[in-house]
Amino acid sequence: MELRILVARLMMLGAFVCGVIGLVAGLIDCAWKLGVTGWFTGGTMLAVLALAVLADEYFASRQKGSS
Repeated sequence: MELRILVARLMMLGAFVCGVIGLVAGLIDCAWKLGVTGWFTGGTMLAVLALAVLADEYFASRQKGSS
């Protein structure tokens, strides 16, 4: 498996974990350092980065296959 795909999968796992932590922080209404918005924003950023890495790997593999 390509290293970039593994990194993208780990980033998506991190995004999911950030979303769950943000959900838990919102449900228990506790004052956390990052707050609910911070956890969801961090998870969204990780998800976007993971999609960018996957798109880069996809286009590189398509270019490699057509040459």
